[in-house]
Amino acid sequence: MNAEVMHAEATVVADGTARGAEKRPGRPRSERAEQAIIDAALDAFAEVGVEGIRLEDVAARAGVGKATLYRRWAGKEDLVIAALATMKSPLPPPRGESVRDDLIAMVDVMAHDSDNPCYARQFAMLHGEGERYPKLMARYKETVVEPRRETIRSAIRQGMASGQLRPDTDVEIAMLALTGAVMARGKHEATEAAPGFAARVVDQLLKGIGA
Repeated sequence: MNAEVMHAEATVVADGTARGAEKRPGRPRSERAEQAIIDAALDAFAEVGVEGIRLEDVAARAGVGKATLYRRWAGKEDLVIAALATMKSPLPPPRGESVRDDLIAMVDVMAHDSDNPCYARQFAMLHGEGERYPKLMARYKETVVEPRRETIRSAIRQGMASGQLRPDTDVEIAMLALTGAVMARGKHEATEAAPGFAARVVDQLLKGIGA
């Protein structure tokens, strides 16, 4: 084997790929590892609850070393909150042109999340665990729930500022009316939300607070 061939083979071994080869499509390894950990944490939570989760078991489920897990999360509580946060889709930020359109878009996302049976079971478990782990529940509300609520409040405030909503609108009650309608439907209905559900919820609210 001549020196040129030996050099080429050494390059492949050292780099893991030949020089000039195209990168494989897909997520970077770090993102894949993080998603595997999140999925493993959600599975563990669904099976054993907060108390039964052990970080070494989550790492084993995810096929990563414990060091990989600890580089991202300081402890079990941080990992559980991060995992539970992924069960909620991001709410679209209000565009400020039509408060009706903004609120329908948000309610539609929330209704879609509540229709996922897997997530519904895990949310039910979360609220049950909240009585046993009030500090965990408080952090979850602060870091996951409250920012989403503030997005809805922001849309309502913009509607008031633009004159689309009454200036005396109770922002908090309006926000709770929207989120409560979605939560109640998801909790008591076994079927998915019918087409137009989000629009019906918003339109009924706007009958009371529309300018």
